Amino acid sequence: MKIFAISDLHLSVNNPKPMDIFGPVWDNYIDKIFADWKEKVSEEDLVLLAGDFSWAMKLEDTISDFKLLENLPGKKVLVRGNHDYWWKSISAVRNIMPQKFYAIQNDAIKFGNYIVCGTRLWNLPADNKDQTEEDDKIYKRELLRLEMSLQKAKELQQADEKIICMLHYPPYTFKEEDNEVTALIEKYGVYKVVYGHIHAYCKQNLVLEKNGIYYYLTSCDIVGNKMIEID
Repeated sequence: MKIFAISDLHLSVNNPKPMDIFGPVWDNYIDKIFADWKEKVSEEDLVLLAGDFSWAMKLEDTISDFKLLENLPGKKVLVRGNHDYWWKSISAVRNIMPQKFYAIQNDAIKFGNYIVCGTRLWNLPADNKDQTEEDDKIYKRELLRLEMSLQKAKELQQADEKIICMLHYPPYTFKEEDNEVTALIEKYGVYKVVYGHIHAYCKQNLVLEKNGIYYYLTSCDIVGNKMIEID
C-alpha cells in the first residue's frame, strides 16, 4: 500500500466557483489532478485529503463533489478545512460519504500498518498579528482535538505501525519554528505529517524534516496539481 496526499481541492459541482481567478495554475486543475491520480494510485493505496475539500455550504450539496471522486482509485481520508462549512457532526458527514471515504475528527483510523489521525488546526498565534480572543479560543480547542486524535492513534498502535497526522493549517510558523503543535506531534511519535491551506503566493518548504519527523505541504496549486507520494 502506497500513501499519497493532496489538499485544497475546493470542489464546487453544484454551485460552480471558478478557481482560475487566482491564477493560471488553477486552469483545468481538477482534470490535471485526476489524470495524475489515475496514473499513480491503485485501489489498495491511501489518499489523504487535508482539508478544503468543497466550497459547499450545506452537507447535502457535497454529494456531487464526493461522486466526482467516487470512482477514482484508492481509499480517501479527509480532515476538515477552514472553508469546509458543510462539515457538521461527524456522524452526519460519515453518513453521506460514499464507500472508501473516511473522515477523521477527534479519533484515528487504522489502514494496514498505518494509523491516520488529525484535525483542522488554526492560525498559530506567532503567525497571526491580528489574533483575537476568538482566534485564541479556536486555536486552544484545536490543540485539544489534536491531542485527542493522537491519543486515539496511540491506543490503536501495535508493534511497528506508523502514525500519520493530517492537518489543514500548517503545524509551524512561516519561520518553521518549534511550537506547541510540533511538540505534541513529537510527543506521540508521529511518523509523518501532511497539511495544506497555504497557497502559491506563500513561500514555504514543500517537504521539511524537523526533529526526525517529515512534514509535507500538499496544497494542490503549490504541488503542481499532482499527487504527492509520502510513503
